[in-house]
Amino acid sequence: MQPSPLISDELSAETHTPRQQAVLDAALALMVDGRDPLTMDAVARRASCSKETLYRWFGDRDGLLTATVRWQASRVHAGHYDVSGLDAVALRKNLLDFAESWLAVIASPTSVALNRIAIADAGSRKSNLGGIVLANGRFAIGERVKPVLEAGRAAGLLAFEDSEAAFRTFFGLVGRDIQIRLLLGDALDLDAAEIRSDAARAVEQFLALYGRAKP
Repeated sequence: MQPSPLISDELSAETHTPRQQAVLDAALALMVDGRDPLTMDAVARRASCSKETLYRWFGDRDGLLTATVRWQASRVHAGHYDVSGLDAVALRKNLLDFAESWLAVIASPTSVALNRIAIADAGSRKSNLGGIVLANGRFAIGERVKPVLEAGRAAGLLAFEDSEAAFRTFFGLVGRDIQIRLLLGDALDLDAAEIRSDAARAVEQFLALYGRAKP
């Protein structure tokens, strides 16, 4: 009998049709463009669909925003592994996979635009986009990565008392000041090689702090 995966690449059980995915991509493109406010009318025009279709699929603007944030966050991978087969090599691979994909996502113009809008909306109280980004971005990703850390602890590979604190350390080592620099307009140009190098350094630093065994 094959053991079931502890964690999957999907952010949630929710799936979208190709047409719905195209609508979510249109919403993200609208944010990057920045010329039109993020309204149901604007998304409908950009996606070449009716506003009634958007309401039927997503409920309301917050529902559309939630689905859009989840769609963007789904690009961050937490890997696949079997509980029974977790070893130091598999643990490092899963952490590297997360770190690389997360850095690639936060460095993208799409995520920078999304976070800028969320910050502006939070300050003006225009919408709940800030809360949506936190709940379906950072917090949801944490709930996907913490089981990896907990499995590493159960296998005797990691030592920590609180998985949330361990995740925050890992998250900080991976992200460093990159996100805030991008939000403030720093023209960082992270290519794939730099992202891979930064991710590997963050994983080694984390394992130096919490690792109990060398691979």
